[in-house]
Amino acid sequence: MDQTPNTTIVADPSDITWTHVIYALHAFGVVLGVATSAAIVTSFVFGLPSIVAVVMNYIRRGRVRGTFLESHFRWQIRTFWYALGWIVLATIISVPLMLVVVGFLTQWLAIVVIGLWVLYRVARGWMRLASRQPMYV
Repeated sequence: MDQTPNTTIVADPSDITWTHVIYALHAFGVVLGVATSAAIVTSFVFGLPSIVAVVMNYIRRGRVRGTFLESHFRWQIRTFWYALGWIVLATIISVPLMLVVVGFLTQWLAIVVIGLWVLYRVARGWMRLASRQPMYV
């Protein structure tokens, strides 16, 4: 079954602005992770900017149904929840391994890889939004 949204409905300009604000909040969360002692993924998942952004996604989700923005909302929501899921999984695997020191390395590698993935998803999504193109979901 094709999950490509029907993009025949024209997106409301205020919804496009709303989507830019959401990407900006996610980007701010990423920047906080780079500029502070926090890692990108932990700042993204546990930081207030991204949490507010996901809440904003859920609030406006119904308004963008059928527009190209629907794929961006799905992309943003999935980025947040998958990042959270992957970091939780990495922690569950790494904590027991910390008894033999290997866990510190696996946790650090997971934080770096997931952080880069989050950075990619935010940048790619925002660039496609700026081009008024839907996301590949």
